[in-house]
Amino acid sequence: MRYIISREQFLAGVKEFIILSIFARRLVFIRHFIKLASINVISNLMVPLAGLIDVIFLGHLTEIRHLAGVALATILFNYIYWTFGFLRMGTTGMVAQAIGRKDNQSAVLIGLQHGILALILGITILVFQQPLQILGFAILSATPEVKSSGVDFYNALIWGAPATLVNFVLIGWFLGQAQSSKVLLLSVISNSTNVLLDYLFIVQWGWSSRGAGLATAASQYLMLIVGILLYCQTISFKQIQALIGELFDLSALKLALILNGEIILRTFALISTMAMFSNLSSMLGTEILAANTLLMQVVSLAAYFIDGLAFATESLAGIFQGSRNISSLKQLLQISVVSSLFIGLMFATAFICAPESLLRLLTNHPEIINNLRSYIPWLLPVLGFGSVAYALDGYFLGLTQGHILRQSMLKATLIGFIPSAITAWYFHNSHLLWLSMSLFMAARTITLALCVPKTLTIKQE
Repeated sequence: MRYIISREQFLAGVKEFIILSIFARRLVFIRHFIKLASINVISNLMVPLAGLIDVIFLGHLTEIRHLAGVALATILFNYIYWTFGFLRMGTTGMVAQAIGRKDNQSAVLIGLQHGILALILGITILVFQQPLQILGFAILSATPEVKSSGVDFYNALIWGAPATLVNFVLIGWFLGQAQSSKVLLLSVISNSTNVLLDYLFIVQWGWSSRGAGLATAASQYLMLIVGILLYCQTISFKQIQALIGELFDLSALKLALILNGEIILRTFALISTMAMFSNLSSMLGTEILAANTLLMQVVSLAAYFIDGLAFATESLAGIFQGSRNISSLKQLLQISVVSSLFIGLMFATAFICAPESLLRLLTNHPEIINNLRSYIPWLLPVLGFGSVAYALDGYFLGLTQGHILRQSMLKATLIGFIPSAITAWYFHNSHLLWLSMSLFMAARTITLALCVPKTLTIKQE
């Protein structure tokens, strides 16, 4: 006997099949995102952990000036290095879009062009290291003892500049191809070497801040050697030969320079904000500087953790953009924002609920711990808004929408941060300083979120 179904039953079955198909595709997409993001998280987390161990080693020395000096010098290095952060960020988005278009030759060309540029910039930094040191420490405010420790750190770390900048390109190139496992390998090598050398130089040999700088510089060169070997395994010598004539092609370089220029301005505004925060902390006293530095290490640790998701977002957004897959962009954005927000709030809650045990991992100075207790609640707004901002940063970097990122960061700095920071300086109040950081993160989130609908309805060029 033949079973006959009604039209309504047939349509219901088709509807159920479509829903199950959509759910299955979304499940596959989520699984792919989590796999890529988890590798990025592990890789990215190693960077602040190595920095955190720096802080722990220095924070347990008899004189706290070494920790404060490294914090001061780090402001200068943030300017020097992260002004050239476009070497990583621009490379990832451009390579990912080339992969999405199935244009492997362009992906290789982008890596080579940015690598040459990074090497030139790194050597230039070495040539001008002395003027940069004199100018930088003349602007920064601290006691002579703190500055002395900062100069020792600077003089050691500066020699890693060429390796650091080329490593930016290598990481960006591998991320653009969604080869996170190679980025993880490079992070393991670099950061484990950094930790081992930290222990040797700081604890065993007593080189304090100078030892911390030497450890980081040496680990960057080891990372560079391994990264070049991995890069050479990915491409052939014939590919490089075929692209030599295009390395200095002005039309190709023009697009890269426009994007990179936007990212430079964006990064400069970000680093300036962080520098103002640290410098104003210094003006409030060495203990406040040390306390705020340690709490910002917590923020940085969470940020690097969340940035693992942002890097996955950046890679996939570029690939989807290159293949003009708008529906996947929408899914990616939803998953990225929700997961980033969850991690940010979870991280803040952990420190708010168990401050004593976690803070003692950072320092054994009771006066610093007492200062930190009152500022810990500020982690909630800073990481809450910040986590969404990091996710949106990755999204727009993947789309290579540098102008949106630049405008957002400038507005966040000028409108969100500076007015409250000036008020904090005037009233000599560190809580107002943390309020300014919270408003900065909120402004970043709002300005970026307002630009999202346009990217999901209009195909980017």
